[in-house]
Amino acid sequence: MKIILLGAPGAGKGTQAKVISEKYEIPHISTGDIFRANIKGNTALGQKVKGYLDKGELVPDELTVEIIKDRLENNDCAKGYILDGFPRTIPQAEYLDKVLIGMNTSIDKALLIDVKDKDIIERMSGRRVCNNCGATYNMVFNPTKVEGICDACNSPVIQRADDSAETVLNRLETYHKQTQPLIDYYKKAGKLVTAEGADEVKETTARVLKVLES
Repeated sequence: MKIILLGAPGAGKGTQAKVISEKYEIPHISTGDIFRANIKGNTALGQKVKGYLDKGELVPDELTVEIIKDRLENNDCAKGYILDGFPRTIPQAEYLDKVLIGMNTSIDKALLIDVKDKDIIERMSGRRVCNNCGATYNMVFNPTKVEGICDACNSPVIQRADDSAETVLNRLETYHKQTQPLIDYYKKAGKLVTAEGADEVKETTARVLKVLES
């Protein structure tokens, strides 16, 4: 099964991607991970990516798709894959479609994990991370036993800068402006399936698997 994962920041895409990857025995492919792997391996594509990143520039769509194509040609993608983090815009989706046609394949489903903005703000602005061991908590859903102190190692927990309510609002605004049109794109293509995100991870997982198997 070849899947594109859609959803706002904080919707729980990474958690669900891991479940899908294990269940269907397909790789979870993150564009960020591919970039890092190519840069670390000093591949020709990685050198190109590094050139843009070192200058503080965005990696062009053409190069990103070229790197994704290179990754999708690996043997572990024969049964399918989950693409996470790309495409983010309509032009990227169109470019990806062209490349996949050239590979005699196409996306099977675009999975949207749908979570209301107010719930995402509550989730992300309530998130706290241990500075020492990296354990994560949420002030609403999964608070520390002692306020401000990690259950695991008794170190202070902090709110990361990118989890502040203001930053989350800005990220959501960018998402709605750039990425949400992809929902309509894949809906028109007859490939969109939607699972409503729930407070409980297991409930979201049940909904995700249901729509993927329908």
